[in-house]
Amino acid sequence: MLKLLKIKNIALVAELELDLDAGLTLLTGETGAGKSILIDALGLLLGARATPDLVRSGEDVGLVEGLVECASARGILEAHGVPVLDHGEIILRREIPKGGRGRASVNGALVPVGVLRELSPHIAAIHGQHEPQGLLDPETHLGVVDRFAGLEAAAGSTAEAFRALRGIESALEALQRDRREVERRREMLEFQVSEIGRASLQPGEDEALEQEKHIQAHADRLATLAAESYALLYEDEAAALARLGQVYRRIEQLAAIDPRFGPYIETRSALLSPLEDLSLFLRDYREGISVTPGRLDEIEARLALLGRLKRKYGATLDEVLVFGETCAQELRALGSPEERERALEEERLAAATAFLERARDLSDRRRQAAGKLEGLVRAELRDLAMERTHFLVRFDPATVGHDGDRTSWSERGLERGEFLLSPNPGEELRPLARIASGGELSRILLALQSVGSIEAAEKTFVFDEVDAGIGGRVAEVVGRKLRSIAGRHQVLCVTHLPQIACQADHHFAVSKRVAAGRTQTEVRHLVGRERVEELARMLGGETITEAARRHAREMLQQQAG
Repeated sequence: MLKLLKIKNIALVAELELDLDAGLTLLTGETGAGKSILIDALGLLLGARATPDLVRSGEDVGLVEGLVECASARGILEAHGVPVLDHGEIILRREIPKGGRGRASVNGALVPVGVLRELSPHIAAIHGQHEPQGLLDPETHLGVVDRFAGLEAAAGSTAEAFRALRGIESALEALQRDRREVERRREMLEFQVSEIGRASLQPGEDEALEQEKHIQAHADRLATLAAESYALLYEDEAAALARLGQVYRRIEQLAAIDPRFGPYIETRSALLSPLEDLSLFLRDYREGISVTPGRLDEIEARLALLGRLKRKYGATLDEVLVFGETCAQELRALGSPEERERALEEERLAAATAFLERARDLSDRRRQAAGKLEGLVRAELRDLAMERTHFLVRFDPATVGHDGDRTSWSERGLERGEFLLSPNPGEELRPLARIASGGELSRILLALQSVGSIEAAEKTFVFDEVDAGIGGRVAEVVGRKLRSIAGRHQVLCVTHLPQIACQADHHFAVSKRVAAGRTQTEVRHLVGRERVEELARMLGGETITEAARRHAREMLQQQAG
């Protein structure tokens, strides 16, 4: 619902703030006063094209702002990263400069104008001679039929089935298109897994081999050093262990005389035991060293292999092993292309069967509902002074076979739908967009709304020219229908007819005045006597008589009753 509309420097409007409420709001005033400017300004907030000539003469920038309440648009706001306000409120802003590019914002965040157009179906629908959307778009007509027949759930289920089918078909097409690439990938993975597997890698193996290589390269030197160390420590006549034994035998004698040497005797085991262990290790090490012919070459070859694998697959052997396992997992996931293709074909057949089952049922129910809708709309149009108008829902294809025409399959089902109109007897039925005037479109919308076909998500309906070419009894009917719609939606309407204006919940008069040599449009909220005067003007013309005032009061009293 539109709660506030602010306009500044647009056409004849210098500055205007309009508070709006639920129900039926009517705008009246002399021709040329600027009533349509308000509708055009609202259109700018909904993403309509802006041109520099909209900016008021002498000003640099025109501005339109609006506050709407629309919880259903939350998903769109979140998708575009726009802040979400409490209570589903949305603040729209559009700047139109004389030169350069304009700017749009939603809830204070700058957005492309396309975001406003994306939000517009959730906020308002403008119907009139300057509005090229809504009913003029044939793509919306099947939705009107579905809403009339209560088929939204069935249509949604059909769309979901079609999307599932297209997803499978896309996967199948991709598989067939990319099979050669898949095979190349498979061959590479098989080679990599095989190369790493044949190497029989062990974690840390390269470090152990490097150490062994170093030992093999210096085996003679290591044996010599170990033998000499063992001899000096244990084997020679003057070996260190033998000399230390002699030392401690003398210390024992000293301790027998002087107790102060006693503590040094106690350290003998702590000193001699590690040296004895070292001597044994040197002996075993000397005896264990052997140079295996060709072993150094084997180590060099193995290290060269490990180096190649690390250069190709990872900085360490652990990384090479992880890479090999990753390749093996991907290889298992690829499976057989032929098996995958057969599985997708089976899924495609099942999905096509499910889609056709839902779509054929939806088509049958649509065609049944279309006949009822045509009859009801014709009856409504008769009340709206369009009694000679023939209204028809055309389906393409006209009939649906067992499997339908595959080229016509879509999220909508098995067909397209379009409203055809013939305003006068003897004229052929033509698409609504090619034949209906602004006033006729508004009345057709009224007729569709009266039979419950218009999208409930549109919170505000705006009618411009709904009273074109009508008067008297028909105007009263139009007013009643507008008031009926206003019981469910907020309705804004521009009218020249008192029979419609008297039924407003909120009445605004649009007028022009000259101030400081400039013409500007003003809007007044009419209540009480002011409203009577406006209706009397609409009834009697330039000279307002007491009879016109009396008639205006009677019309208002009749509606109040």
